Amino acid sequence: MNTPVPSAPTAQTSRRGSPLKIEGLGLQIGGATILKDVELDVAAGSLVGVIGPNGAGKTTLFNVISGLLKPTAGRVVLDDRDITAASVPARARAGLGRTFQTSSLFPKLSVLENVRLAAQVSLGGSGSLLHFPRKTDAATLRAFEKLDIVGLTHMRDAMAGDISHGDKRKLEIAVLLATEASIVLLDEPMAGVASGDVAGLVGNIRDMQREKGCTLLMVEHHIDVLMGLVEKVAVMYAGTIIAYDTPQRIMENPLVQSAYLGTGSTGTEAA
Repeated sequence: MNTPVPSAPTAQTSRRGSPLKIEGLGLQIGGATILKDVELDVAAGSLVGVIGPNGAGKTTLFNVISGLLKPTAGRVVLDDRDITAASVPARARAGLGRTFQTSSLFPKLSVLENVRLAAQVSLGGSGSLLHFPRKTDAATLRAFEKLDIVGLTHMRDAMAGDISHGDKRKLEIAVLLATEASIVLLDEPMAGVASGDVAGLVGNIRDMQREKGCTLLMVEHHIDVLMGLVEKVAVMYAGTIIAYDTPQRIMENPLVQSAYLGTGSTGTEAA
C-alpha cells in the first residue's frame, strides 16, 4: 500500500520550513552501492543546483526523490511527511514535478495540447488523450497562460516533435507550470540546447521560480550557467553529497576541487 501524502501546498504554506529533506538515503543494486548516506535539506522557495562528475549519482538521486526508484535506506520527506514509499502519481499530486534528460513530451500532440493535458489532469480532469477540454475551459486558459510565460504562444499549433530542442525544454517547463508543482526537479535542462538558446532558457527557469515561488533542484553540467542561477549547490561524489554551500564557497572548497580535478583525497572512494 502506498504511503498517503498531502495535497499540493498553497504558495503561503510552501514558503515555510524545508519542503524537501533527504535523510540518510541509500541505494544498493545487485550488491553495488549507488547512493550512500545522502543528506540534503532544501529551504522553501530556494533554487538549488546539484553537480558532480559523471556517475556521481545525480540522476539516481532524482529518480529516488521522484519515486522511480525505491531506496534501500533512509527516507524522502516532503512538507514534513514521509513519502519514501509513495507512488509517482501520489508524489505528483503532492506537488512534486520533474523533467528528464531526454524529452518526455507527446511528440504527436501540439505544443498547446501538451500543456493543456497537464493542466487538465492537475485540475482533476481525465488524463486520457481522447478527452481534451474545450477551447474556453480552465485547462486551456491555464495552458495559454503558461505558454506565454515561456514565450511559446506563437508555436501553440506546432507538433511538439517538430520544434527545436531548446523549445522542447521550454515546453517542458510550461508543462510543469501547468501542473502547479511546488517542488520541481530539473534534470540537465540545458542538455543539447544550442548556445544561443541557453540565456532564454535560464530566463524561463528564473521566471518559473519567481512566478510560482516554487522550490527548485537542478542537475546541470554547464557549471558556469548553474553557478550564476542558483542560491546553493550540492556536490555529489561517489553516491554521496560531499559539500552543500553557496556557489562561491563551493568553487573555493578544496574537497570539491579534488572531486573534479583529482588534486587530492576526497575521503571517499569513487563508485
